[in-house]
Amino acid sequence: MFTENVKRSRGRPIGRTAQGTAARDRLYTVALRLIGDHGYESTTLRDIAADAGVSVGLLYRYFPSKQAVILALYDDLSSDFARHSAGMPAGRWRDRFEFALRTSLQVLEPHRAALRALTPVLVGDPADNIFGGTTAFSRRRVQAVFERAVSGATDAPTSPLAEALGRLLYLVHLAVLLWWLLDKTAGQRATRALVSLAHQLLPSVALTVRLPTVRRFVIAADALAREALFSAAAEE
Repeated sequence: MFTENVKRSRGRPIGRTAQGTAARDRLYTVALRLIGDHGYESTTLRDIAADAGVSVGLLYRYFPSKQAVILALYDDLSSDFARHSAGMPAGRWRDRFEFALRTSLQVLEPHRAALRALTPVLVGDPADNIFGGTTAFSRRRVQAVFERAVSGATDAPTSPLAEALGRLLYLVHLAVLLWWLLDKTAGQRATRALVSLAHQLLPSVALTVRLPTVRRFVIAADALAREALFSAAAEE
């Protein structure tokens, strides 16, 4: 039953008619705007239906809960990110990581207001946070891009270091995104400065990864991260 609810909660209506798709997209847009303006907790399904000028019953057909809006957002953004990242250029892993990081920020930028309002959910909600079980489909999609950034690089390290490094870079990317969401500077100037600092630091990081001690550290840190954040229960 839970699996069925999750599938519905991604906001996919029964039947993919043009009219149904347009209705779903309008309700989705209204929901994200209200969440961005008033916060996740303060926004109700009745508010969304009233603002969109539809009945609550029609809204339930596409989004039976606020969780459905979140999962639809995760689905759309992770899908857009994977599509835009398909053009990742060949080269060194540090350059490919930076490409993936900048692409992520570009894809998320139009939805920053809604994502900021969802920060308590993204970080704190046991079920729907970025490491929760219901969001695993989105996490795997995004994480795969960062793993591919390393494993497909011209200077890719051998396994299992490549996989471990890719997963850790995914976590670094999440840390940058959290910084970006909390960044109060005009136009998120501090985030752009942080990405520039990372660009300057990455060549040195790439060199240190060749050291046996650092390699062991990366693999050990990845094991701890998988135990703490990517538990088997969260992946079910």
